[in-house]
Amino acid sequence: MSRPSTFEGAPRWPTEYPAVPEIANNDDFGELVRKLSFYFSEAIILPHTFEELRTLPLGRVLNPLTFSLSDTCHHPAIVSALLSLKAHFSALEQSSDEPGVNEARGYACEYVAWQFLATLTPRDTIDFLLYELPPTASPNENRSGIGHERNALHSDAPNEESPLLRSARNSSYFGTDSVQAGAMSTAASTDEFTAQFENLSALEIAAVSGSKKFLSQRPVQSIINGLWRGDIVFWDSLGTKSVKKPQLYNYKRADPFCRLRVPRYLKIFETIYFMVFLALYYAVLVHRSDSHVTPAEILLYVWIAGFAYDEFGEWVDAGQTSFYASDFWWTWDISIVVVGTIFAVLRIVGVKTSSDSTIELAYDVLGLEAVFLVPRIFSLLSLNPYFGTLIPCLKEMTKDFVKFLSLVVILYLGFLTTFVLLARGTYTPREMSWILVKVFFGSSFLGFDVAQEISPYFGPPVMLIFIALTNILLITSLISLLSNSLSKVLDHARDEYLFIYSVYVLEASSSNRLTYFLPPLNLIPLFLRPFRLLLPSDRLRSTRIVLLKATHLPFVAAIWAYEHLAISRKPGSGLSMGGPETHTSSKRPFRASIQPARTLAAQTAAESNGRTSGRAPLGSRPQTRNGAGDGDPQLKSLVLKLTAQVEELTVKVSQLQELREANVAA
Repeated sequence: MSRPSTFEGAPRWPTEYPAVPEIANNDDFGELVRKLSFYFSEAIILPHTFEELRTLPLGRVLNPLTFSLSDTCHHPAIVSALLSLKAHFSALEQSSDEPGVNEARGYACEYVAWQFLATLTPRDTIDFLLYELPPTASPNENRSGIGHERNALHSDAPNEESPLLRSARNSSYFGTDSVQAGAMSTAASTDEFTAQFENLSALEIAAVSGSKKFLSQRPVQSIINGLWRGDIVFWDSLGTKSVKKPQLYNYKRADPFCRLRVPRYLKIFETIYFMVFLALYYAVLVHRSDSHVTPAEILLYVWIAGFAYDEFGEWVDAGQTSFYASDFWWTWDISIVVVGTIFAVLRIVGVKTSSDSTIELAYDVLGLEAVFLVPRIFSLLSLNPYFGTLIPCLKEMTKDFVKFLSLVVILYLGFLTTFVLLARGTYTPREMSWILVKVFFGSSFLGFDVAQEISPYFGPPVMLIFIALTNILLITSLISLLSNSLSKVLDHARDEYLFIYSVYVLEASSSNRLTYFLPPLNLIPLFLRPFRLLLPSDRLRSTRIVLLKATHLPFVAAIWAYEHLAISRKPGSGLSMGGPETHTSSKRPFRASIQPARTLAAQTAAESNGRTSGRAPLGSRPQTRNGAGDGDPQLKSLVLKLTAQVEELTVKVSQLQELREANVAA
């Protein structure tokens, strides 16, 4: 541990500030997280909100770490380490004896990650945010010195030649001791912690850890918007030697078929797919056939199979189940697949056995599909700021309702038992259960009418208590609880909306598959799976590429026509489809203001003036804590110098005061 390196014009930190950890470029991810965890545990000892760290002097204690990372740190996983610590501290908060402290440490991790990105150029921001953590090295590899090589910048990313299911480590680090007690001090616990985030980029870790404050910041959203529009891509060519890497899109040299992975185009094609899905669904239900399978039903099976296989591919591409579950619509997708599969099985069994009851049950099951399919079609509206804000509100209110429902069930079972025993011989348990359900949902008069029949002595008073508890106390409490949940979400509406938007963009764009087939065309490559045992991987990959170009030519032609139409018009003409586009003073496209793509490995060490080649000059750091993004560089430099002088003056005053007190005591 050491203080940050000093240079001309840099502030000198008070002696009570925590020592900044020394981070080497060859530190593995576990060691990097361990060093940072001790710093945040020492720096943050009281509860704070993110806004307090950003706007008040409370965040000044994090300045030494921020300046040190900006000036000396070149580790590609530094942002990923900060955001993974956010998840760690959030988990510790649930069992902490000091409420709010670990939550404040998580906010501090987000704040430092944001301030670190604010000092980078756009090119370096892409590299740090989209760098994927390599898989955890085994103990044998660590002993033989391979561990650091696997944590290098270039890792072997899985592709379509890789097995469909990789062996994943499901152990959780969060069951261990707290950071203060020496967490992550052993290699086993470090490996368990690292395994949770392997194959994930910093942006994906932010989604998994719930770093909503970090994702809503302007430097991060500029990258998210670049991915949404396709200005930033992971693949720029389709070939047997193509490698996945984040880069800026160049329409003059890039393969147009790579545009199939642009999130905004995927969302349009997905909506069209669900519209056809719904049309086939209505066709099958309206024209029922008990004796044979109709062509519309066959197409419906194809649509269900294509959607199920595409959903399986998305789960594999996510790398971790936690990131796949970050999407709001994943429960709808799984439900569509489950209901469709049950319908297909019952329908086939019913036709084979000529069982009318089984066929009728199959169509009843298919009728449930609309509950999930119709809302899924309108998922495009979740990218609209207004509707995108309502979705997290609905999600949080549903969670609170389910929790509150447990108390309702407990009270209901108690009264149900009493009424069934009192009404024996008059009402059956089923009839009594249905009566109490009606009373709970507002039919109070029904309860008073049957109270005398239940029991002439105890029926009316017990029914009066039940009605008072349910219709007055519980319903009023539930409304108040849901209103409180709605208010809490609306207070952070922008963060919630940008989180949903960011998760969708990352899921749609960060796949490791070179050739992505739109459903239901994704069923065609399944016929090539057996040839994996016979053909070499390069030959099989080239075959998939040819098959993709043959089947997806109309889609690529539509994308090509739209993009050339957009280029021919003036920038900012309103052709952007959805997404919270970040409007800046410059109207140029994202790629026009950035240098050509280069890897993070090409970044040189510190130059003679103490700055990296890809970093923004120190005088132009946007260190304003009020969230302002683009300001005058000269003003920022002046503010930084004044801040340094104030820090120096504070240290001198404190030293003079201590010297005076010492003289008085003498």
